[in-house]
Amino acid sequence: RLTISAECPMQLEDFPMDAHACPLKFGSYAYPNSEVIYVWTNSTTTSVVVAEDGSRLNQYHLMGQTVGTENISTSTGEYTIMTAHFHLKRKIGYFVIQTYLPCIMTVILSQVSFWLNRESVPARTVFGVTTVLTMTTLSISARNSLPKVAYATAMDWFIAVCYAFVFSALIEFATVNYFTKRSWAWDGKKAQEAAKIKKKERNLLGNKSTNTYSTGKMTPAPNMPKDSAPSVISNTTSAPVKPAEEKPAESKKTYNSISKIDKMSRIIFPVLFGTFNLVYWATYLNREPVIKGANSPK
Repeated sequence: RLTISAECPMQLEDFPMDAHACPLKFGSYAYPNSEVIYVWTNSTTTSVVVAEDGSRLNQYHLMGQTVGTENISTSTGEYTIMTAHFHLKRKIGYFVIQTYLPCIMTVILSQVSFWLNRESVPARTVFGVTTVLTMTTLSISARNSLPKVAYATAMDWFIAVCYAFVFSALIEFATVNYFTKRSWAWDGKKAQEAAKIKKKERNLLGNKSTNTYSTGKMTPAPNMPKDSAPSVISNTTSAPVKPAEEKPAESKKTYNSISKIDKMSRIIFPVLFGTFNLVYWATYLNREPVIKGANSPK
């Protein structure tokens, strides 16, 4: 009779780019070393042979296997435990299609709003709210495919950073909209003050009037003597002419304008997101040999 222990403790900090060494332990159930001793018939590299058809797994690549032997002592005697470690590497293709690419596309979509006019409030609001809700859905669905662990995995960190980029794009639009409205209000206030000054000037000019007196002689009729032509003194008073009232200048709103914040965001956001992806993938993909070496049996 044999006692077989088949379990694979996994540390999922690097999920889904994690690698594991799953041990398969077996030994005698009742016979100590004084009666039965187990040894590997071949070398440690050829003692365990896995058929190619039987090593195909949906979620893992079988990178190789190593074997070893250890002795344990109990109250009934000393026993030999044969151990075979199977080195597995998780296949990342499924998670790239289901999680990573949608997150990247959502972040890129959120940054499209930087290229819209700052006056396009409905369009930019739809971009911001939709991308935030999409990232929330992706985060929930990705977490449901994981065991309930208390620590954050590599995928959790990636989703969290993507969520931060999407939410920052929404905050950026709110900031641009605030300063745009504030600028319009300030321009309108200055226009109203200028209109009041012009109105006062028009009132002062309208109150000034001049009286002009002109003296002339009437042309005598042909039958009248020249000396009998009466003199006429005309008193002409010029009535004040009220100038046409001008409409108060309205605040000039610059449409289809580009905010300085949007100009900076068009460069800063893509550069930061590209740098994050470069550091993220370089860090986790290069940690694989370290994980395999740490999990290898001695």
